[in-house]
Amino acid sequence: MNGFDYDLVIIGGGLVGSSLALALRNAPLRIAIVDAQSEAQRRASPAGARALALAEGSVQILQRLGVWAAIEPDATPIRHIHVSDRGHFGKTRLDAEREGVKALGHVATARAIEEAVIGALHDAPADLLEQARLIGLKAGDDRICVTLRQGDDTLNLTTRLVVGADGGDSSVRKLLDIGSTARDYGQTAIVLEVATERDHRNTAYERFTASGPLAMLPIDRKRCSVVWTLSHHDAEDVRSLPEAQFLATLQETFGHWVGRLSIATPRQAFPLKLIRADRMTDRRVVLIGNAVHQLHPVAGQGFNLGLRDAAQLAEGLIGRTEFGEDIGSAGFLEAYAASRSRDLQNVVFFTDSLVRLFSNRFAPLALARNLGLVALDCWPAAKQRLASHAMGLARRIPRMPS
Repeated sequence: MNGFDYDLVIIGGGLVGSSLALALRNAPLRIAIVDAQSEAQRRASPAGARALALAEGSVQILQRLGVWAAIEPDATPIRHIHVSDRGHFGKTRLDAEREGVKALGHVATARAIEEAVIGALHDAPADLLEQARLIGLKAGDDRICVTLRQGDDTLNLTTRLVVGADGGDSSVRKLLDIGSTARDYGQTAIVLEVATERDHRNTAYERFTASGPLAMLPIDRKRCSVVWTLSHHDAEDVRSLPEAQFLATLQETFGHWVGRLSIATPRQAFPLKLIRADRMTDRRVVLIGNAVHQLHPVAGQGFNLGLRDAAQLAEGLIGRTEFGEDIGSAGFLEAYAASRSRDLQNVVFFTDSLVRLFSNRFAPLALARNLGLVALDCWPAAKQRLASHAMGLARRIPRMPS
């Protein structure tokens, strides 16, 4: 049995948890990061290859964390966004130059972001407890006890605050009996990369179909990441097709905006659900990232939302520390949860509405949404507002030390 005392214990060493620790690297806090994986396991995980759409607001946060310079060489700027409804006339296009910005966002792999963030953490004064599993939490008036299993050893930590950043299957949430609301979309995402015949010209495509959205994100000059959403039944049928038939079906669904497609990586499939924790906080505990919200991948909002969670929490913790206040007090955690609720509700409403609106085959609704896309394409003020939301600039970017 070993005992360790900290100010902050972060459960989950993924992108969101590590970003929080990095944002606090100059704060006078004793920090421990608890990760179920080793660094070698994380680097070998196929999850690192997934492409993430970074809103411009997220790029600003990564700049303030001091890691964007390491990510940018491997990131692809999004200079155009093309939204269409398959089989219908409606289209909307966003353009970075018209919005007066260099890019509407960027696409980077999870591994590129992870390598930059975790690499920077090597110089930060935080303890990393790898291959450790959370097995107990017990809160007192001014501390909370954290029990971990690491191999054959049991570790006992005490801390003023626990942050649950351990994903959609959060152990923190389960141990505290924090319930969650789940909505099964009845959809599966098929994910792969394709090579394109023509240069995509830094265009991100969102093509809505009767079964769900098909996103094509630019990653190299003639390469794109595909997230193809289908009903469970259709996804099973499509995924089992021989490669030539699969490719023909994908080409027919997407169209020829970038010429002929060819498959560049194996297909993977993930069932899609909207999951929201019933609350963000407990005694001396706060949840962030996928531990509190897991979204549909339409519009690529998930990681951006989680990064804002981490940035805003870091801002609050730095402020509390500067004034010598308790970082785990109920009042502070309740204020943080309240401050995040509007952003979360807006993003959930936006993504959920898109899925419902564009997966509906009801003819009058299809006509109405296509008229809406055409009107949006012709209405500069509305298009500017949509671009602002897409870039993550329609909300305040938390301040953090650079």
